[in-house]
Amino acid sequence: MSRVKTPAALLALLLLLCWSLATSPALAQTTEADVFVAQAILDFDEKRYDQAMANLRRALELEPDNVEALYYAGVVQMAQNRPADAIPFLERARAKSPTNTAVQLQLGLAYFASQNYERAQPLLEDVFRQDPNQDGLGYYVGFMRYRNKDYRGAIRAFRVARSTNPELQQLTRFYTGLALGLTGQSAQAAAEVEQSLRLAPASALTGPAERLRDTLTAAAARKGKEQRFSFEARAGFFYDDNVSVIPDRDNSDPLVGILRDNRHESSGELLALRADYVWYRSEGWEATVGGSFFMTYNNDLPKFNILDFLVSTGVTHTTSLGGVPAQVGAQYAFDYLLLDREEFIRRHTLSLVGALVPNETFLTQAFGRFQNKEFNEQGTVIAEEIRDANNWMVGFLQFVRFEQDKHFLKFGYQFDYEDADGRNFEYAGHRLQAGAQYTLPWMAIRLKYDFDVHFRDYLNKNTVLPSNAPGTRSRYDTEITNVVRGELPLPYNLTLAAEYQRTDAHSNLAVFDYTRNVFTVLLSWTY
Repeated sequence: MSRVKTPAALLALLLLLCWSLATSPALAQTTEADVFVAQAILDFDEKRYDQAMANLRRALELEPDNVEALYYAGVVQMAQNRPADAIPFLERARAKSPTNTAVQLQLGLAYFASQNYERAQPLLEDVFRQDPNQDGLGYYVGFMRYRNKDYRGAIRAFRVARSTNPELQQLTRFYTGLALGLTGQSAQAAAEVEQSLRLAPASALTGPAERLRDTLTAAAARKGKEQRFSFEARAGFFYDDNVSVIPDRDNSDPLVGILRDNRHESSGELLALRADYVWYRSEGWEATVGGSFFMTYNNDLPKFNILDFLVSTGVTHTTSLGGVPAQVGAQYAFDYLLLDREEFIRRHTLSLVGALVPNETFLTQAFGRFQNKEFNEQGTVIAEEIRDANNWMVGFLQFVRFEQDKHFLKFGYQFDYEDADGRNFEYAGHRLQAGAQYTLPWMAIRLKYDFDVHFRDYLNKNTVLPSNAPGTRSRYDTEITNVVRGELPLPYNLTLAAEYQRTDAHSNLAVFDYTRNVFTVLLSWTY
C-alpha cells in the first residue's frame, strides 16, 4: 500500500542512468567528494536512503557546491516523499548548473509534489520543450495547463505523454477526456474516459458495494447459550441498473454526458459465507473470532466484480447498570476488498458498543467506530484526490420491540468525520436511520423496511470538479437509501429472501448525482 504522491523514486532511477551524459563541471575531475557521491548512488540504488544521505552530506562538507551531490541529495529526499526537503538542495544545484535539464526536471517535480504549481510549471514547461518524451512529463505539464484552463494546450501535452506507470496512464486518459469534452469533442472524450475506466474502475462503487455486503453479512439469528460455532451461507441472483454508478442526466457539467455513454446495467450472482466461534465463555464474558467471504459476479460488467475477505475478533461483557441489564463490547475487524481481482482497499475497523435493556419493549444501543481506509493508490495521485482516510463515527439506535422481537420499530442517528489525506474527500456527515419489521401470522413471513439518509458536507472546495469550473465549489451530498425486504423461513434452517434497494444520491456536483436500483433474491442456510 502506497501513499506516494509523485513518482519520484521511478524518475530518480531514470535520471541516475542519464546523469553521466549531463555536462556538469563536477564531472570534469574525480575528487574525494566524488567518491562519496558514487557510494551514495550505490546506496540509493539499493534503497538505503539514510546511508545515501550520509555519504552525500560528507561530500557536501568537502565541496559545498558539488552539483552532483546537491542533485542526488534532492533525489534521495524525493524518493522518501519529502519534496520540501528536496527543494533547497535542488535550488542550489540549479544555481550552479542552470542549464542542466536533469536538475531542472527534478526541481519541477519537487515543486509539483508540494502543490506549488506556479513554481513547477515554468521549470517543467522548459524541460518539456527540450524533451517532451521524458517519462511522465507530459502528464504533469498537461495537468498544469488544464488547471490554468488552457485545454487545447493540455491536450497537446497529454497526446505526447509517455509513462510506464499505470496510474499515470489512467490519469492522463482521464484528463484528456475532460479537456476534449470542454473543447466540444464529445466522441473523442467518451473514448478517453472509457479507456480511463478500464485502467482504474470508478471509486463511486465503494459505498454501494459496502452496503450490499453489509446486508449479506448481517448477524445470524441468535443461538442458544451453549452453541459456540455458527455458520451462514448465502447465494443468490441480482439485477443492478447502475453498477458503475454513472450520474443522472445533467447538462451543468460536460463530464456527465461523457460518463453516461458507458454501459451501467448488469445481472449477476453473489455468494456470502460467514463463520463465528466463541473461543472463551465465562460468567458474563464471551470472546469470539470470525471470518467472512463475499463475492459478486456481474455478467455484463465483469470489471466491477467484487471479492471481499474479512476477519474479526471481539469481546462482550454482560452486566447491569442500576439494576438494568446491560452489555458492552468491543470488536476489531480487517477486510481486504478486490475489484476485478485487483486490490482496491484495505480497512481496519475498531468498534465499541453498549446496550441497555430496561424491559422487553425497549433496547437502546450506543456505539462508536474508528476505521482506517487504505486505497491501492500506487504511483502519482494528485494530492487533493488521495482517498486514504481515517473515519470517526458515533451514534445511537433505539429499538421498540413487540411479541419477543416478532415486530419492531427502530430509529437512530450517527455523526461521522472523514479525515482524508486528499482535501477533496474530507467531510463531516450526519446520518438518520429508521426501520421496521412485521412478522405475518401465516408462514412466519418477515417483512422489513429500512430507511437511511446520509448528509455529507465536504469541507474544502473541490480542485477537480465541476470539470468546467474546478476549484470553485465545495461538494455537498444527500444520499437516501430505501430497502424493502421479505423473508420466508423454510425447513432445514433455510430462508428465502427477496430485496429491493433504491439509492438516490443528490449532490451539488453533478458527477456525484445518481440513482440506483438493485433487485436481489437470496437463499441462505444457517447452522
